[in-house]
Amino acid sequence: MDEKETPQKDRRGFLAGAIFGMMGAIGAAIGVPALGYLLMPAKARRKEVWIEAADLANLTVNQPEQVVFQRERRDGWKFVTERAAALVVRTGEQQVVAFSPVCTHLGCAVSWSENEKHFLCPCHTSAFSTDGRVLTGPAPRPLDRFDVKIAEGKVLLGEIKQSAEG
Repeated sequence: MDEKETPQKDRRGFLAGAIFGMMGAIGAAIGVPALGYLLMPAKARRKEVWIEAADLANLTVNQPEQVVFQRERRDGWKFVTERAAALVVRTGEQQVVAFSPVCTHLGCAVSWSENEKHFLCPCHTSAFSTDGRVLTGPAPRPLDRFDVKIAEGKVLLGEIKQSAEG
């Protein structure tokens, strides 16, 4: 009788061990990336990217201009190449500010009005000065700004930083 029970116990033990081993492997496959996501700060995962947007020599001082450029954006698991725009104002020999062309009210496209001499949102008539401040509402805050640097005569744009209230 002991001889018949021993192979069945060995088989049960093997199957139980195999099931627990597979559960451990699945748990590790899910747990290790989840722990990496939770423990590694988001800033450390993101590398700084600078995109060439314009040639500094082609920009006139105190004359806003919309520049269009290509950027690569991560969308979930894939990378998407898209066209983007910035409102660029050269403020000096080597100084440039760049604004997002998105109104801070409801996200309509902002453009430069040559007649009015300010940035204008056509949806709800918010107006912004050349330094991004709100001139007339309903926009709740100034235009968002790109990080900007000049390198070898080129205007490089980084991340968009949300402007402060008021």
